[in-house]
Amino acid sequence: MALIKNKYPILERDTNPRAVIMPNRHGLYELPKKCVFAFLGDAIDEYALSHDCKVIAEFESITKMYPIYLTKYKNEEICLCQAPCGASAATQILDFLIMYGVEHIISCGSCGALTDIDENEILIPTEALRDEGTSYHYIEPSRSIRLSPIAVDAIKKSAKILNIKYAECKTWTTDGFYRETKEMVEYRRQEGCSVVEMECSALAACSEFRGAIFGQILFTADTLFNTDIYDERDWGKSAYEMALMLSLEAVMQI
Repeated sequence: MALIKNKYPILERDTNPRAVIMPNRHGLYELPKKCVFAFLGDAIDEYALSHDCKVIAEFESITKMYPIYLTKYKNEEICLCQAPCGASAATQILDFLIMYGVEHIISCGSCGALTDIDENEILIPTEALRDEGTSYHYIEPSRSIRLSPIAVDAIKKSAKILNIKYAECKTWTTDGFYRETKEMVEYRRQEGCSVVEMECSALAACSEFRGAIFGQILFTADTLFNTDIYDERDWGKSAYEMALMLSLEAVMQI
């Protein structure tokens, strides 16, 4: 374990897994090993209500309380939690979940299309470009991070089981929602990124550092394909149910 210093603070990290602030591992909760961590807003609470899910834990942030549900899928217990927007906020909750027993995680959420992709298409990222700050506090600097092959294979297998069309992709994870300039979008396209979102690389880095298996399911929402005419479309809302069902099946396959 070592404190690694650098000229630039974002590249400094401590390899010690223990920090000053940590969840009370030997206290409040014992969560199932399998978890669906979903960027689907109120759809998670609606699913929990309609499926009589039990609240088994809570994560209290400065803005709201995040209930953590216990659901059953094919007779196996799964932890189900809404994920907040942004790498830092999402990783904070993911680290909390892992500390209380989660080991296998499938996340799902929307992404912006950088190339000519229709709305509500299912994508499985195999690599994420690390243009956010959170991941650098967990693992050594690198331009991108590979997603767990175990999780990728589980998602692909599940898509076939559910007869869901998908494509693999490289995603651009960025903190700068309002800094996706024309030149930067083209630069990322040239690097092979076909979509953009705000959390994937950070969640993958946290999971790698903590020894958990993490996979990501994305569905296309808005599009930056034509950088002269930005189109929000309908934010991929029609894909919510499909993404959640695919996530539940995929986490079972790990």
